[in-house]
Amino acid sequence: MSRHETSPTTVQPASNHRPNACCFCWCCCCSCSWNEDRERAWRASRETKLETIPNCEACAKPTPEEVRGWAQSFDKLMKSPAGRNVFREFLRTEYSEENMLFWLACEELKNECNKHTIDEKARMIYEDYISILSPKEVSLDSRVREVINRKMQEPSSHTFDDAQLQIYTLMHRDSYPRFLNSAIYKSLLQSVSRSSSES
Repeated sequence: MSRHETSPTTVQPASNHRPNACCFCWCCCCSCSWNEDRERAWRASRETKLETIPNCEACAKPTPEEVRGWAQSFDKLMKSPAGRNVFREFLRTEYSEENMLFWLACEELKNECNKHTIDEKARMIYEDYISILSPKEVSLDSRVREVINRKMQEPSSHTFDDAQLQIYTLMHRDSYPRFLNSAIYKSLLQSVSRSSSES
């Protein structure tokens, strides 16, 4: 191997230029090679570390009280950026991360005021999570799909409200109980409790 060739197992240093990044990166949904490299590095670490989750929300390290609070209610978990990051990592292990990505994209859309931006983001959300052609399509009933299809003729910041509620309920009912029993949650709880007792 020459000096200029790189081994396929070599992790390239991070840079501002993300190779093969897709065009819809605003909602953290791209499955480009940059993300795959980050994912492999995370898997290799075998630890739950918030800072290694690709495209996670910016947040402070959670306190032991905050982490314990996530077991008390799903609302507490979802209102915490750190909680959403850890739950999202769990959803990734269940191949249902698109539910959280869709929910986050809807939250971002609801905070938007510019009509042009709303139209553009609504179209991207539809293509990424509602379209039956999308590999990240979320599971919605036919009634909600019909409502969305009507609202997409004149999108607003609340076009996906019914769908967002349905996905929230799905995560609460199906994924949340398994998350509380997962190694990801239990190891994080042990880690923050240990750090607290040592300080």
